[in-house]
Amino acid sequence: MAATPYTQSQSQWDFTSDLEVDFGSEENASVVYATITVDNELQPDKVKRIMTVSDGKLLVHFEAIEARFLRASISAFVDVLTLATKTIEEFGQ
Repeated sequence: MAATPYTQSQSQWDFTSDLEVDFGSEENASVVYATITVDNELQPDKVKRIMTVSDGKLLVHFEAIEARFLRASISAFVDVLTLATKTIEEFGQ
């Protein structure tokens, strides 16, 4: 996972990053997706997050206007992702 600067001609957002988390099952990935998707970005004019589920994996694409907003968004996302994953490990099948 790395922040990649893009030129303005490629995107209106200067920094992007992709995160892929393999949950091993479509059900677990969908539960985490449904849990996290209700929380919108706090500054949607500065950070954008797009999530999808495919083949038991949660795929997340982040875009931001500055590296610091990208870092903060990913950090907050990973905190929530960790909590959701631990909950599935504790109470899931």
